[in-house]
Amino acid sequence: MGSDRRVAGLRREEVALLANVSVDYYVRLEQDRAPNPSAAVLDSLSSALKLTEAEHAHLRLLAAPPAKQRPEPAVVRPTVVAMITGLTETPAIVLDRLSNVIAWNAAAAALLTDFGALSPAERNLTRLYFLDPAARELYLDWKTVAKDVVGHLRRTSAEYADDPELGALVEELSTRCPEFATWWQGHDVSISAHCPKRLDHPVAGRLDLDLEVLELPGDHGQHLMTYTPSDGSTRVRLQALIRSHTREAWSA
Repeated sequence: MGSDRRVAGLRREEVALLANVSVDYYVRLEQDRAPNPSAAVLDSLSSALKLTEAEHAHLRLLAAPPAKQRPEPAVVRPTVVAMITGLTETPAIVLDRLSNVIAWNAAAAALLTDFGALSPAERNLTRLYFLDPAARELYLDWKTVAKDVVGHLRRTSAEYADDPELGALVEELSTRCPEFATWWQGHDVSISAHCPKRLDHPVAGRLDLDLEVLELPGDHGQHLMTYTPSDGSTRVRLQALIRSHTREAWSA
């Protein structure tokens, strides 16, 4: 017997059955008319919809969002600044909840961009990814990197829905970059704790790096990102790049 479905995926009735809830209750959940669903219900829905870990966490935030208040301006703890400054051969940056670069070391300036030469508004990693042509040339897997950044911002939006700075950033990027607008409307979320990065650096050439993302608990959404070489040749080229950048900085 043929199927009359026009799109792939589960019907509401099927999702409700798999999640062990009534169809009426599931419809009310979709329409945000069923406040405070239990953790068990959310877990069942997540299983029925085959959500990823990041999507499951996002669902929990949407179902029971924390009290909305505008966050305080991000301030990096002096001990964190001292730590990344001491990483002379490991590029490291600290981002706030909206991917603003609020601290960096000399190695990161050599690898990514001279953040000190940018205005505070320009020191936003998401804005750089989408609006700086150099970023599209730097990342060999730019599309994957950019989509992950959108997914992180979408996840952040559930926690800081009333943040005017977030709204302004999304509006700007949606207006100026069609790719961002398309991916933002996709509502995908992501949590990148570690992943490879492949760069085509204009000075150092091909660099294969491992990215680590470490959250800084208690620091209002701040997280630390480090880039370490994944092979010996990358290590040599990165060290040469950092030394060259340091000499130029001293002679300037």
